[in-house]
Amino acid sequence: QVQLVESGGGLVQAGGSLRLACGISIPTISILTMGWFRQTPGKEREFVAAITWTGGTAYYGDSVKGRFTISRDTAKNTMYLQMNSLKPEDTSVYYCSVIERLVLPNPQFGPWGLGTQVTVSS
Repeated sequence: QVQLVESGGGLVQAGGSLRLACGISIPTISILTMGWFRQTPGKEREFVAAITWTGGTAYYGDSVKGRFTISRDTAKNTMYLQMNSLKPEDTSVYYCSVIERLVLPNPQFGPWGLGTQVTVSS
């Protein structure tokens, strides 16, 4: 059974930073790619970042390149998203997800968590 639990969201001023975490319970995690997407009501889902669990290769959406960093701790089965230089347009609900097919810029997402709200004030 897949369980993904996001944490770390909150309210931050523009230019600030937040770090999201995703606790992962998946039997076969070592063969997976994991990632983050965000979605705001009325807007399409947007790919944020992905990471291969074994090799740690990272991929990013164009709007976050150079500002966000994805990482994982394989011993803790936890994935992180360090978000720096946040902008008001980064405001969204961020979801941790299995990446079933890493086809950029629109990967195919698998199971995801309940999400965590990130709000960036101007």
